[in-house]
Amino acid sequence: MANRVEENRSFPDISKSNALFERSKGLIPSGTQTLAKGPGQYINGVAPKYLSRGKGSHVWDVDGNEYIDFNMAIGPVSLGYCYPAVDQAVMEQLKDGITFSMMHPLEVETAELIRDVVPNAEMVRYSKTGADVTSAAVRLARAFTGRKKVLCCGYHGWHDWYIGVTDRNRGIPAEILDLSFTFNYNDIQSVVDSIDDQTACVILEPVVFEAPRENFLHRLREVCNENGSLLIFDEMWTGFRLALGGAQEYFGVHADMATFSKAIANGMPLSVLTGRREVMELADREVFFYTTFGGEALSLAAAKATINEMRDRRVPEYLARQGSKLREGYNRMAKELSMGYTGCTGFDCRSLVTFSVEAGNPLEIKSFMQQELFKRGILWSGFHNISFSHTDKDVDYTLSAYAEVLPAVREAVSTGSVRERLHGKPVEPVFRRTGNFNLKPKKKTV
Repeated sequence: MANRVEENRSFPDISKSNALFERSKGLIPSGTQTLAKGPGQYINGVAPKYLSRGKGSHVWDVDGNEYIDFNMAIGPVSLGYCYPAVDQAVMEQLKDGITFSMMHPLEVETAELIRDVVPNAEMVRYSKTGADVTSAAVRLARAFTGRKKVLCCGYHGWHDWYIGVTDRNRGIPAEILDLSFTFNYNDIQSVVDSIDDQTACVILEPVVFEAPRENFLHRLREVCNENGSLLIFDEMWTGFRLALGGAQEYFGVHADMATFSKAIANGMPLSVLTGRREVMELADREVFFYTTFGGEALSLAAAKATINEMRDRRVPEYLARQGSKLREGYNRMAKELSMGYTGCTGFDCRSLVTFSVEAGNPLEIKSFMQQELFKRGILWSGFHNISFSHTDKDVDYTLSAYAEVLPAVREAVSTGSVRERLHGKPVEPVFRRTGNFNLKPKKKTV
């Protein structure tokens, strides 16, 4: 019998998952389309590898095991799987068509809605992935300023201008590598030390898990103004979650351009570039950024329904309320157990459980906790990506699971037996960084 959301007697049977993964070998590079969804981010031997369906905040793997999902498709599912209002909008549009030979009214209707809820969204352009629109924003910034250099902080996708600052930069010309540099979050001096009269833009995730200190975002806005560089907010995670208008609304700081994707269409593929008119209008004729599927109507219908639902039902407030229960509850339990080496950090709508090296190998400890949560019907990789479908029952059950698992983690750490208690291969280091972004600093030119 497949496992349920409860404390199961055994770990889930994942034989069908494993068989599918064997078929992928030699056919799909790394076996996955999204690194964060791949088998390296879950304890191999315990965790399933393929999911077949979802409803609300629950998912089922191909072997029929059920889990409460706290990854939510690595962010895009903001309202919930198979959310009725969004699915209905998609199905109604599907009756009329998907992609057309001319523009569709939803291109205008959805843009008007985005303009109404996102600060400084004077113009709007659509695409399909986050990397598309962050790259378009960089190109527009270069065109507007006549400069080439980019300063970045965070994760911004797979395109050359960004991925060149990482260690996965093979295939990128040296000329491109020499144009992008990084700075540390909450370190305004690292920006001042690098920004110069050749800097076209400063692009960053306005928050990841660390909150801005000492008016960092406001000071960053001032530095960009003084230098004549554009400020770009990559709001893939913060948009429509932290607040309906994202970090610009939440922190009261306006960027010259802002990009969105993950939460905007409840899982349908859509990304959005917004910004100041005088910058964005360069995309009329001078900067080429057009895609065949930019006006694809199913995703626009989903986005329109999602944004309306978020606004009318005050979804960001709900995400914060449910998320705060998990974050505060976890931290309270860890404190009561004198587990100073673990904590839950970040914002209520999206938080992260961490383990410090003083307790041992953080990835092994994470793997042990993940293993025990899978046994209890919880799909977890350290994150609490809250959706509108995470109910009080889900939250209460998850806290009860933490109450069972945290003492086991404490015992394993105290006895030095974490590794021997694992029933599979530990998770691998994650490519996506959550801090220490200053990987490739560059002093300003003299």
